Amino acid sequence: MWYWSRERAARNDQVSVLAHRPDLGASQCIRAVCACLSLRLNEEKGRLRDAVMGPIVGASMLALLNGVAGCAVVQPPEVVQLKEATAEELTMLLHQREAAIHSMKGLFSAKVRGGFIPIASRVEGSIYYRRPNALRLRGFTPIGGELFEFVQADDLYKLRLPTMGRILTGRQSEMKEMGKLARPFQLSAWAMSGVLGIGTIGKGETVKLAEDGDRYRLDVYSIADVAEQGGVLVRRLWFDRRTLLVVQEDRLSSSGEVDAKIVYKDFRPLEDLKTPSRPTKFPLAVQLLLPFKISLEDGHGQGSVQVTFHEIVPNQIIRVEDLGQVS
Repeated sequence: MWYWSRERAARNDQVSVLAHRPDLGASQCIRAVCACLSLRLNEEKGRLRDAVMGPIVGASMLALLNGVAGCAVVQPPEVVQLKEATAEELTMLLHQREAAIHSMKGLFSAKVRGGFIPIASRVEGSIYYRRPNALRLRGFTPIGGELFEFVQADDLYKLRLPTMGRILTGRQSEMKEMGKLARPFQLSAWAMSGVLGIGTIGKGETVKLAEDGDRYRLDVYSIADVAEQGGVLVRRLWFDRRTLLVVQEDRLSSSGEVDAKIVYKDFRPLEDLKTPSRPTKFPLAVQLLLPFKISLEDGHGQGSVQVTFHEIVPNQIIRVEDLGQVS
């Protein structure tokens, strides 16, 4: 090794670097070469990382800057316009919705809670209605067994309970006196009035309108004595001011206590409904939406009923046998 260095130095008249280094040995030379290769490899990795990550980091920074710029523009919350209406206009709207339905048949499920209804807690039912006030409700078990039949026409009603072997008849005004047997069906008839549109303002009734946040509250009074020029509060109707749909109804007793609370939800449009015969300031879609979910709570805390409609078919021919018989 020293000879080779001296030979090369003599030929080139230069001093070799190796001439001043001792003999490292084979293993030390291999380690030195590997260290040099590792250093070069790390340098190449650094260049490659800069070449690849540079555009990615730049794009990320650009997206971040765009996001910050977008956040700088704060979008104001959407303002929901509340509709304006008078007591007369809301009364007219109720009559128009009633006039849009002259008959109906439907299928529903009911969930009953509490002990005031002498039937199963889950009921599958059907409804038939023909204006002005012919109504028939039938209830069945999930496997098709008949639980009840409730028929009303004018001021008369008939309640048949096959499982109990009982039939009750009388006037609707006397149903409350029939006790627990007739009470739930009176409440059910009230609940259905929101679907059928028959809970309008009757003759001799007066109304008073009040704003209640995003709702209108329409108080309905029945004339107790014309000579006294007074009235008894019998119902309260809450209208959602965004849609002017009736979303809640309270039925009051003669003492002014809440007899039943009814909540209407899940409003959907239906086909085959008549358009109003007279022009109106309200959109047609507002008038023809019907609730598919009804929740009813007894005012005396005796129970509750939740009704969910699966199908509603309006304005179809209803046969006499579909409506049943009161007598």
